Amino acid sequence: MPNIKIFSGSSHQDLSQKIADRLGLELGKVVTKKFSNRETCVEIDESVRGEDVYIVQSGCGEINDSLMELLIMINACKIASASRVTAVIPCFPYARQDKKDKSRAPISAKLVANMLSIAGADHIITMDLHASQIQGFFDIPVDNLYAEPTVLKWIRENISEWKNCTIVSPDAGGAKRVTSIADQLNVDFALIHKERKKANEVDCMVLVGDVNDRVAILVDDMADTCGTICLAADKLLSAGATRVYAILTHGIFSGPAISRINTACFEAVVVTNTIPQEDKMKHCSKIRVIDISMILAEAIRRTHNGESVSYLFSHVPL
Repeated sequence: MPNIKIFSGSSHQDLSQKIADRLGLELGKVVTKKFSNRETCVEIDESVRGEDVYIVQSGCGEINDSLMELLIMINACKIASASRVTAVIPCFPYARQDKKDKSRAPISAKLVANMLSIAGADHIITMDLHASQIQGFFDIPVDNLYAEPTVLKWIRENISEWKNCTIVSPDAGGAKRVTSIADQLNVDFALIHKERKKANEVDCMVLVGDVNDRVAILVDDMADTCGTICLAADKLLSAGATRVYAILTHGIFSGPAISRINTACFEAVVVTNTIPQEDKMKHCSKIRVIDISMILAEAIRRTHNGESVSYLFSHVPL
């Protein structure tokens, strides 16, 4: 693939390497360091003049540092005369702050969109945005990819009773996601209505649907402290589910998440590798990881070749 360069930020170099390997490319040379006052310094160690540049950086780990590093890398490539700079952001930072839900609340996802555009990004590739309207925060093209094909493949290959399962959304906002998966598997779906006292704390849950004598598969875009999905798992088990799985695109797993998963009734908690999971898997045997590098690599290939990316991934060979 001529006239293309792929650079990796420091947040998820393993995923960046897998994407490059699938495209038959070497990762570009970049040096990232911090000054003694913790300022981020990035040096692009090869020419990008006239190149189609892709920078892979996920919103994980030290999120603010990762975001700042991405902005600097975009700007460094742009002022070095790259023909196009695409930010590949598997897990979009600040995606949950997407609306003004109370007085004086910031819409931080919009702020991040503005920062990426001003830094010089020409195109954004991301995966399973927390809210699809975030695409409208940009004045540049945004491709919001979906992990759904890999999720369907995992369910069919790893859950022997998948034909007798119910796909469950842990909140009403995920209804569209679970109905799409349930339709393709030709199974039923259910959802859980939850009321929160405050952020990361659920007051009560009501199950809408039937999981009695069935395998229940919770599907959501992300899990942070895992309080919601663990309470949902208990609710499903008390409603008669024989086994409970959780499948999440972004496994953030901060704070007490790992200890909660270890004590919860899950058979497995399945996440994609938009966020590194190696350290967390050492402390939790229930975590399984799906590789989504093939989806991101195919999106990069099609973007570089000027081909359509929309509605592509129901046909990606996995």
